[in-house]
Amino acid sequence: MSTDIVGPPPAVIELRQYTLRPGRRDELIELFDREFVETQEEAGMSLLGQFRDLDDPDRFVWLRGFRDMEARHRALSAFYGGPVWAEHGPAANDTMIDSDDVLLLRPVPSGSGFAVPPGARPPVGTPPPDRFVAATVWSFPPDRNDGIALIRDGLLPVLEETGPAPLAFLTTETAPNTFTRLPVRTGENVAAIVTSYADENAHRRHLAAMEANPLTRDTILPAVAQEQTAAPRTLRLSPTGRSLI
Repeated sequence: MSTDIVGPPPAVIELRQYTLRPGRRDELIELFDREFVETQEEAGMSLLGQFRDLDDPDRFVWLRGFRDMEARHRALSAFYGGPVWAEHGPAANDTMIDSDDVLLLRPVPSGSGFAVPPGARPPVGTPPPDRFVAATVWSFPPDRNDGIALIRDGLLPVLEETGPAPLAFLTTETAPNTFTRLPVRTGENVAAIVTSYADENAHRRHLAAMEANPLTRDTILPAVAQEQTAAPRTLRLSPTGRSLI
């Protein structure tokens, strides 16, 4: 059954990073792409992307979306209380050391981000594509939006001018996590930009062009650095064969 994303992009996004037992990432990916894609979407969520972290052979990263927080609660309750997770969840959990590194995010502006055309989902067994995905996350003090505004109004336009337009600009979803069976990181105030490239060299060229822009180099990046609580982290990601992004 095809469950490709149709309609408006999800309004709530989870960025999930799993630390796995050594050498078991491919095992989880094979199980995930076979058993957990269509079944999660049938429960009411959007499976956006599944990735190998290129900097950690034992880390699996994925993105899923929901129409809103109420839909998230219904979808997660249906899936994790259903027969597919009862059958295959123990095998998935056995590959994991930690699955609690989760950011709850929302696209800015509302209604933007992660629009995927119908018919795009590759079938089970499709080899991984050559494309490269970068997800950069900046952290700022709670209740301070100056850094997020600098990225949204300053850095994002430069990125759009110098390379492929980002797939999404995301910030922290501040609504409480109502599905406490799955923890999320609390007390966060982040901005995240996710961009897809033909390969990693294209990403390097885009980054160099952005950093060479005088406004970015001399004004925007120094101003963001003054606001942030830690250096930004870029996830270098290789999509699995069934990833939509």
